[in-house]
Amino acid sequence: MNSELKKTLRNISENTGIELSVFTSTGIPVSSPSGEEISPDFEGILQSGGFTYFKAIFKAEQYIFGIEGVTHVQRNYAFLLADMIENSSSRAVNLPKGEFVRRILLGECNAADIQKYRIKYAVPDQPCFVLAVAAEGKTSDVIALFSQYGENEADCAVSVSGKDCAFIKFVEPESEYQSSVDFASFLARSLWEELGIRCHIGVGGMFRHFEDVSVSYQQASAALRMSSLFNSKGFVHSYREFLLVKMLEDISETKLEEYLSILLEGDARELLKDEDMVNTAEEFLENSLNVSETSRNLYMHRNTLMYRLDKIERVMGLNLRKFSDAVTFRIITILNKLV
Repeated sequence: MNSELKKTLRNISENTGIELSVFTSTGIPVSSPSGEEISPDFEGILQSGGFTYFKAIFKAEQYIFGIEGVTHVQRNYAFLLADMIENSSSRAVNLPKGEFVRRILLGECNAADIQKYRIKYAVPDQPCFVLAVAAEGKTSDVIALFSQYGENEADCAVSVSGKDCAFIKFVEPESEYQSSVDFASFLARSLWEELGIRCHIGVGGMFRHFEDVSVSYQQASAALRMSSLFNSKGFVHSYREFLLVKMLEDISETKLEEYLSILLEGDARELLKDEDMVNTAEEFLENSLNVSETSRNLYMHRNTLMYRLDKIERVMGLNLRKFSDAVTFRIITILNKLV
């Protein structure tokens, strides 16, 4: 159950002495003494089985609530409590701007609340994207510096949780930044040069409407998480980089294991346990299959690199110097980490 809804129901109980049962919109019990499902096929008020039931929307999600008793008193309570529950979910409009934005990003505000935010803070009708930031320094310092680089008043840096921050960026028609990744790289560089704070930034997708900023934030957070999981180089990572990973992540683990067993034969699994071998291959892929560049970056003799690539080909049947085999190897390493 939504934590805010729990708080609202607790306040109702403390102030009125009324304990409410809670069901999903389909009648499945969320918090109910009997634990029995109820039929959601009713309009207005339903009095049945010693309980009075009513529907109410909280944070854009519909619930069914139940009060013990079936007299006109419980019926009147039902009307009053429905209004109380729905109004409590719209109190975000009275919150400080930072907390309001945090709740919008986390998907805790309904469409009406988001519209109120747009009106209150004059949010422009421009495309926007969200950056998820994990920084080593003080959150307040990070937010203060980021706030200096907003190109309009609607750009906003906020604390989300712990040391995690977010930055909502509206795209100006004549912005000096070429892309969202370019802007994120600028922020990461500025944070290091001005405050000596290192950070990792996930870049969410760009959306035409402000109402979709929570989706952009989820994407940005996913990019941060997956960059850590795959030990990706650099400090800025976009969601688009990991779209293949996300697609595979959405498949059941059983199916992923099945795919992996098809791609791996003989001693191939053992080779994947050799970190030096895998890291060499990954560096080769990162350098666009360029032998000379990879040798330089790894401080490795060209012959040693060729030996390792030849061993991978011998054991796994994949010539990483061929693009198609390199793609297959990348899929194998992703599957191996996911399972």
